[in-house]
Amino acid sequence: LWLAMALAGYVGVMAMSGLIFRKFYANPTFESWQYKSNPKYPTCEMVRDEIIQTSKGVSVSVLCPAFSIWLAGKNSSLTQAYCGIHPELGAFRMIFEFFFIVLASDFTEFLYHYAGHYYTFMWDVHKHHHVFYNPSPFAVIADEWLDQFVRSTPLLFLPMITPLNMDLLFGTYLIFFYGYGVYLHWGFEVDCLPADHPIMNTSFQHYAHHAISVKNKPYHTGFFFKIWDQMFGSIYTGETVISAMEARKRGLRTRAHWDKVEKVDYSPLTTLSFWMTNEKKKM
Repeated sequence: LWLAMALAGYVGVMAMSGLIFRKFYANPTFESWQYKSNPKYPTCEMVRDEIIQTSKGVSVSVLCPAFSIWLAGKNSSLTQAYCGIHPELGAFRMIFEFFFIVLASDFTEFLYHYAGHYYTFMWDVHKHHHVFYNPSPFAVIADEWLDQFVRSTPLLFLPMITPLNMDLLFGTYLIFFYGYGVYLHWGFEVDCLPADHPIMNTSFQHYAHHAISVKNKPYHTGFFFKIWDQMFGSIYTGETVISAMEARKRGLRTRAHWDKVEKVDYSPLTTLSFWMTNEKKKM
């Protein structure tokens, strides 16, 4: 079960991240670059390291889901997971379940992520993710094993707290959470979610997080909602990094600036020899 889920997860992760990467990184345009938070593109070596780290993350991230399915299959008293429409709770119950999954998972993700920066011993684990300070869509779960295991625990523990539809739970994590994670690590901004959005964490906030949030300095450690960072005082208000929206206002995203940007050739990512090398080049 674990192996099947790991393989399916790897294919899904690579497909979702790969499609976005191909369009915006492998085939960059001046028009899209104007919306890129960091005007530079990551090196081939950095993207390769993201993919390797993500492969490790996938292998661990399915442990809790696999155990959760196993418990449900055994009709264990430890879980209240179910499939289909609950005969007593009905279909509308799943609306509540969706919001419960999102809010509970979003807060636990924020709290663990905040602690990963605030406490030195936790930063020693989480710092490996911050090697990717100009991340691509492949960096969503480019974590060390412990980080990714803890982040996947809601898939095991939430059905222990209340009855949850397993299809809804897994679908929410795969499409909603990973999909939004791809957006956060995408590196590009969109007009419908401006960098100064009052409620939602945007791709700019997460780029800023990767760029300036280090040991003992948690900034923008939330996932979906800004309220947690607002409550904990971890909103960044400095000028070390600025959004693409602000850069355009300051005249920093002109065609002349674009012409000076190095357009990285990512074709080596499709060759076996490149993956066999141990060369690691920082951006």
